[in-house]
Amino acid sequence: MALILTFLGKSGVARTKIAIAAAKLLASQGKRVLLAGHPEPTFQILLGSTIAPDPQEIAPNLQVVQFQASVLLERSWDEVKKLEAQYLRTPIIKEVFGQELVVLPGMDSALALNAIREYDASGKYDAIVYDSAGDASTIRTLGLPESLSWYVRRFRQLFVNSDLGKTISESPLIQPLISTFFNINWTADNFAQPTNQANNFLEKGKAALADPKRIAAFLVTTADPIEVASTRYLWGSAQQVGLTVGGVLLVSSEANANLSEEFTPLPVSIITDSSTSDWQPLIDSLPNFEAQAVQAPKPIEIDTHNRQVRLFLPGFDKKQVKLTQYGPEVTVEAGDQRRNISLPPALIGRSVTGAKFQNNYLIISF
Repeated sequence: MALILTFLGKSGVARTKIAIAAAKLLASQGKRVLLAGHPEPTFQILLGSTIAPDPQEIAPNLQVVQFQASVLLERSWDEVKKLEAQYLRTPIIKEVFGQELVVLPGMDSALALNAIREYDASGKYDAIVYDSAGDASTIRTLGLPESLSWYVRRFRQLFVNSDLGKTISESPLIQPLISTFFNINWTADNFAQPTNQANNFLEKGKAALADPKRIAAFLVTTADPIEVASTRYLWGSAQQVGLTVGGVLLVSSEANANLSEEFTPLPVSIITDSSTSDWQPLIDSLPNFEAQAVQAPKPIEIDTHNRQVRLFLPGFDKKQVKLTQYGPEVTVEAGDQRRNISLPPALIGRSVTGAKFQNNYLIISF
């Protein structure tokens, strides 16, 4: 399994330079690296070559790929048609072709995440450096497994408990009819069968996101106060989806620049913004990404003994954080992010007895 590394922040060109330098650094350490980006001119200009939608080697241990949404959609559509043929005796979408599909807003993010998952599962790489948009959309993309798993959990159970689900399960007539039209016996007990593969993907994605040895982000900023505030907001938003932020990369020409107070307890590294003709000064100023990610604060900690859940939410104050408990899980809103916390068995069914915001942590008691 590969280390998946990405960068968050508004400094677009500097962020892309850092992604490229990070890929070069990891490759020089003997790791098999895939550098992935989107079809933006900056990415190709900085690399000095045209990037294809399939991995190509540009240096020893270093391959690069461009996530073209139309190509990824076409390939994913072929997989959808295979799944449909597996579960339906008479496929409905067999006459719809991937080459004619149009990419809708938001599709590119989901397609990129799926591509990263596939490259990771291939076992060909020790590290995948993703030059993302570096904004809230990137955070939502990496948080998709957590978000989608909630929909699967909640809506599957609603179906099973519904009149339709009970009818399918109990009726001696409905089940044979379904078996006639579909190449599967859809009962309430085995309703999850067509979604088992998706559930498996989501669970693996959630496990990877929760492991800083597998997925980590680093913040990129200048000393500009507005950019610092925006980067702090991205930091808190990343924690909301469970994404570990390992450190801060401060792009500055001043060696004594200091933002430690704004980003405590993260380490802040001063990054030299050198020309693309000589990448070495930039590479030399990069930190040890893996070591810093492991030492970073965990986005969530669950203490069943003391019946507490601790969420690390830097960049927000208590007025921006909202806690609710409508269903079997606890929902936390911070900024523009909403997270449903799946509780361990020891806390399931217990009501929230208190909550406080202290030292950037939301501490929930049961």
